[in-house]
Amino acid sequence: MRCGLDEAGRGPLAGPVCAAAVILNEDFPFEVLNDSKKLSEKKREEARKLIVTQALAWGIGWASAAEIDTINILQASLLAMERAYDVMISTLKKSDRAILCSEAVVDGLYAPHLPVPCKAIVKADALVPEVMAASILAKTARDRMMERYGWIYPEYGYEQHKGYPTKLHRARIVLYGPSPIQRMSFSIGPEQSLFLLS
Repeated sequence: MRCGLDEAGRGPLAGPVCAAAVILNEDFPFEVLNDSKKLSEKKREEARKLIVTQALAWGIGWASAAEIDTINILQASLLAMERAYDVMISTLKKSDRAILCSEAVVDGLYAPHLPVPCKAIVKADALVPEVMAASILAKTARDRMMERYGWIYPEYGYEQHKGYPTKLHRARIVLYGPSPIQRMSFSIGPEQSLFLLS
């Protein structure tokens, strides 16, 4: 069986990066899938519900803002994918399903280190159904996480911009300083890195 992997949250100034791993069955309603960025919030949520209830297996993995600052965003994204794969396989082992993952496909240029052959394909999130599904799970999981951070740190408006470098987000960083989930190695504007504000 083929596993698809993708991440969400490489570009934000705050919060974790999230990845998902998904194995789909042959009769999954593939027409609901697309690159998560091309779906409306409503369509993403509808697809998410189908994926988590009908996929053969799936898992979510995370890498924190601190890990991103320590090992860089690319390595943190790959780490999150490895964690998502491990969660998926762990869930499969606990079930009575005789499902084996024989290969993996990931969106982008680089592949994580997995115990199965893994191929990186540019634009796989618009070409490979399993990667599309992973894209949707990663995006919806991260958006929900950032909404919760909005409850904890309401002054930053995370529920609105999800940590992305919007004008509002940059203004709040300048006004309040870095939040506890800020990526300190990221720039908030021309020649201005977050660590300079701390």
